[in-house]
Amino acid sequence: MSKVKVEDSIMSYLSQSETDPNLKDLNVVAMLHNFWEQKQTSQLNGSSTESDGSVRDIASQAESLLLYESASSPCPPYICYVTLPGGCCFGNYKVCDTLAEARRDAARVALMNSLVNELPCRRITPQFITQSLQQATTDSVVSIEDACDSSTSIGTYSLLLNSYIGRNMLEFQGMMTVFQLLHWNGTLKALRERQCSRQSVIAYYSQRGLDEYMRSSMALDWLGREQRSPGRLAEELQVAQRELVLARRRGIELRFYKEKTEILSLALSQAYIHHTPEAFSQAPSHMCKLEQLPLHTLYCQDTEVQITPPCSPSPTLYKNTKQTVCQTSGKHMTSNSSPPSSQQTYAPLNHFE
Repeated sequence: MSKVKVEDSIMSYLSQSETDPNLKDLNVVAMLHNFWEQKQTSQLNGSSTESDGSVRDIASQAESLLLYESASSPCPPYICYVTLPGGCCFGNYKVCDTLAEARRDAARVALMNSLVNELPCRRITPQFITQSLQQATTDSVVSIEDACDSSTSIGTYSLLLNSYIGRNMLEFQGMMTVFQLLHWNGTLKALRERQCSRQSVIAYYSQRGLDEYMRSSMALDWLGREQRSPGRLAEELQVAQRELVLARRRGIELRFYKEKTEILSLALSQAYIHHTPEAFSQAPSHMCKLEQLPLHTLYCQDTEVQITPPCSPSPTLYKNTKQTVCQTSGKHMTSNSSPPSSQQTYAPLNHFE
């Protein structure tokens, strides 16, 4: 069976409900591991500078590069996240009664997205960039000529896309997550006020990525906001938790929402030292209540996060870029209007019915 037929078969299985008795023996956790092991081995085999020993080493590290995390919960429903090589994160979209079920469901969503990400339509090519820019100019009522000007939002979008030619959309989303967090935290606005150019900011953070120092720095920023405005941190955390629940149960990429929640939780742990426990006691109960809500109720309450049809260049990537980089061009964005995650990720196919 060809690789295409194998992937089509797997994606057909994943689009069905796990209540189907024919799927009970489908080990999606092992399938996800094997997919990334083979992908990384293939990448090294294609590099003439790598030795056979390096190939064996990277294959043995595949499992460790798939990070599974279970949210602490004394009772159902249980939550599990899986982080892929490169940083993209997915979670279980079903309401799961066991940790094992949550782990399988998270792996199922991650495997679906990993497979779809290998399709040609997910590769950033000159043709894809042209289509994306044309669609972005149509939706945003800007001139296509502005794409040649890096001082404009669409010019920056073009610059970012061109820097990722030959790579896939999950890799591009990993880079965009960094800028989404910088915008949400107010860092881009601060850099603009210090007269930092848009190009220099993009060049610096594109190479640096997201690390513990950046997370700690953002947590300190939010701790300072809490000290100036008591109660703001708990409110912001509740919003972030709700966004994370909604995004996870829609099966989309979660890193922006998860990182934001963890940064606020880190700040909260420091603020907790200086406040009574009652001041922050509502956050866990708020999260639990959200988990119990039917999915259609969550849809009705919040329509900010949407999933685009498969294989279409998404104008929302340009909108996200416009939101994050306009800080450095002098436009003010409120910190509460956080940009949504890239919508070029895919849930199991039954979500489109």
